[in-house]
Amino acid sequence: MAAAGGESKPKAVIVRCKHAVHALIAITRGTVLRKRAVCSASHLVVRACTLPLLLRRKNNNSSNTLLFIHGQIISQASATGDEVPAFTKDEFLAMFKGISDDLTTGTMPGYEMPKDAVEWVQRALDYTIPGGKLNRGMTVVHTLQAIKGKSATAEEVRQAGLLGWMVEWLQAFFLVADDVMDSSVTRRGKPCWYRQEEVGMIAINDAFIIQSHIYILLKKHFRSHPSYALLLELFTETTWQTELGQLIDLVTCPPHSDKVDLSRFTAERHHLIVKYKTAFYSFYLPVALGLIVAGKGTDEALEAIRPILLDMGEYFQVQDDYLDCFGAPEVIGKVGTDIQDNKCSWLVVQAKELVSEEQRAVLESSYGRNDEACIEAVRKLYTDLGLVGVYDKYEADCHARITGAIKKAGEEGTVPPQVFELLLAKIFKRSK
Repeated sequence: MAAAGGESKPKAVIVRCKHAVHALIAITRGTVLRKRAVCSASHLVVRACTLPLLLRRKNNNSSNTLLFIHGQIISQASATGDEVPAFTKDEFLAMFKGISDDLTTGTMPGYEMPKDAVEWVQRALDYTIPGGKLNRGMTVVHTLQAIKGKSATAEEVRQAGLLGWMVEWLQAFFLVADDVMDSSVTRRGKPCWYRQEEVGMIAINDAFIIQSHIYILLKKHFRSHPSYALLLELFTETTWQTELGQLIDLVTCPPHSDKVDLSRFTAERHHLIVKYKTAFYSFYLPVALGLIVAGKGTDEALEAIRPILLDMGEYFQVQDDYLDCFGAPEVIGKVGTDIQDNKCSWLVVQAKELVSEEQRAVLESSYGRNDEACIEAVRKLYTDLGLVGVYDKYEADCHARITGAIKKAGEEGTVPPQVFELLLAKIFKRSK
């Protein structure tokens, strides 16, 4: 039966599933929801008058729509006593277009930028930002939910989502610049941005623009937030720390240099590089942001999470070093180049401690050489030294140490252990 205005009046849609938000997303996208686990305790009814509203809101601003939907799920869970579903990658991705459009077509014309400049930046954002695993960004939301659970409001989820994307913007800034400095070939399974036709060294300016977007977003969405100054400080400090880590990496093994000095590759130097280049922005920053949105960003709490998250960050980078050599390119999304790039990798540091005099000669004559025979000689040496087993033991020991620290933090009551447990579960024994 046609409703007023000639629109067909849809029937009420009843969602009966553990994670009802998935069903609502499917409805708003006009897709068919296939098999979902049924949870009799969770019933969400979307009335005929509500569905067209969701569809209209989705068309106008998909990120707001999905956050609105997630807010309804949170409210429903609070009313029924059900578990609040974790913020999903699909929900997080749905925010991207609204944010990128706001930064390009919504902002750049105000600075007298012509259409081709706006389109260039939009293309750069689409190519460099949303293609990764997005774990860093989603960690901000998951931290909020681990702390507040059912009491997390839709506005807090929105804020956490925005801050999560700012972390992804920050990573894109680092990666675009790093690829240029390292002359990398691929990133996330496709050619690096600077290797795209007509891009080249323009990528350096694109990296600066991507970084500037973070502060545009902070000013627009958090200027009236009580922790605005803390958020600014956290992003600027983390950027500085990461740039220092990049500096240590570059001066330890300068790109495009024929000089190879393995004496500089020590465990202490590697620890310093990964702590500053990776751990602060990949682990400490997202969790700290989640704490701030949850209203728990005290000096005590931020200090308490730091050692555990920096330990996780070092473990994560050691995984990256291992996968660069032993991971499959089609799985990890890039061709490993640490050997020919003369990187201070965990693998070469371990190899130095285990080689015989004869093997040391092979390592010194082959490492840092962009020659396939030399690269293969180093890979074979790593295998002969049993570095796969050394890595397996390191991973087990590291997991046990971090798990113990998480347990201790939970007993002290400063930060809920769930904040760390979900993050550790994401990276333990990862293959990409």
